[in-house]
Amino acid sequence: MIRPILTEAAVPGDENTARRRRMRSVTLNIAESPLGWLKARGKISDRQYRAGETLRRDYERANLPPRVTMNWDAPPKDKNRRGPSQPGTSTIIHVSAKRRFHAAIESAGPGLSDMLWRVVCAGETVPVAEREMGWPNRTGRVVLGLALDRVAGYYRVS
Repeated sequence: MIRPILTEAAVPGDENTARRRRMRSVTLNIAESPLGWLKARGKISDRQYRAGETLRRDYERANLPPRVTMNWDAPPKDKNRRGPSQPGTSTIIHVSAKRRFHAAIESAGPGLSDMLWRVVCAGETVPVAEREMGWPNRTGRVVLGLALDRVAGYYRVS
């Protein structure tokens, strides 16, 4: 069993409300994701990790992950704590995140983007992705590192 590597992080969405109240934080096990596992063991740099997390955040904000069940939630009402402050705001956020995601994947280039998507967005481990793609062992991490460097350049991560 992998020993958990715990860290404190702000609750997503609390960045905007920090002025009104103290920010909440949660304890995360960064070894849960394949990208976090690689970073925790020094296999990728901080810059590559931040680029991968930015890509994953855009992937999730764009609502690109497949749904497992039907979404029966009513649309949020305007001026509600859960709803957008202006009509159409969530749509703008989704569209811009989708554009950024596709541009970042395109910046990684053909061949590299497959490994990038599998590890960062689909949550596959590098050995599983290598096997699924028919690649030799220990080539996936090199390809993933190159793809993350290109995505870091796209997102201007320093």
